[in-house]
Amino acid sequence: MNAPPAALPGLLPRFARDGVALAALALLALLIAAAVLAPWIAPQNPYDLAQLDLLDGRLPPGALAADGRSVLLGTDDQGRDILSAILYGMRTSLLAGTLSTLGALALGLLLGLGAAWFRGWTEAIIMRAADLQLSFPSILIALVLLALLGQGLDKIIIALIAVQWAYYARTARAAALAEREKDYISAARALGLKPLRIILAHLLPNCLPPMTVVATVQIAAAISLEATLSFLGLGLPITEPSLGLLIANGYAYLLSGKYWISFFPGLALLGLIVCINLVADRLRDLLDPRRMAG
Repeated sequence: MNAPPAALPGLLPRFARDGVALAALALLALLIAAAVLAPWIAPQNPYDLAQLDLLDGRLPPGALAADGRSVLLGTDDQGRDILSAILYGMRTSLLAGTLSTLGALALGLLLGLGAAWFRGWTEAIIMRAADLQLSFPSILIALVLLALLGQGLDKIIIALIAVQWAYYARTARAAALAEREKDYISAARALGLKPLRIILAHLLPNCLPPMTVVATVQIAAAISLEATLSFLGLGLPITEPSLGLLIANGYAYLLSGKYWISFFPGLALLGLIVCINLVADRLRDLLDPRRMAG
């Protein structure tokens, strides 16, 4: 009775037909692996103040630190090894982006499916709240929340969830409204199944393909927003450098020739976001019902 999900089998082989998307996926997997393995492969723990030496501050790429090791990408003004800081910073970016996306996805799915199923005043309240949230710039909402909550990774995740949930709620509602009128939902109702069972067992699986695409895109948006907040000094504390904070640390030195402090973290952030967006674009093409029908 349950309609088959919109995603067709053999997704990976069809994904692999796009060489650019496949290369982006491979590079993204490499970046994620490097970030996860940062404590074991990074030359330095940039969060450990005992490992930092101010005499190593602003060393150029390839220079030798005071302890004799070579700093491949140079150091920042605090003596942090840029390569190590990038690896740890990507961990923070990926963790914040993934957790906030999952949280916003769960909240948005709950509200969107509820709005589509119950309609009436429930739908009106949820959708007007989503419209109100989307009427304000995401950066403004995040800035206000972090000003109230303070710094910290958990505070960033809460702020990112607050600015993302409306995208999922609207997408879930639109997908659920289209599925709600199909025969398999009518058959489930005729059998007397409880609304919660219909929503979770029949409606939800068929709403996941468009939600997957939105979630993939929003991970990149969340990473970008986290970097922006850290660049402005409202993200993580200075003792826990993220990519945005590393870029901010080198901003003052760009015109003095010490480009590497901002350039390499910025390049890592750009590569991460571009790879995620390329993968998301390919997923959107594969999960688009019109393309799949053709």
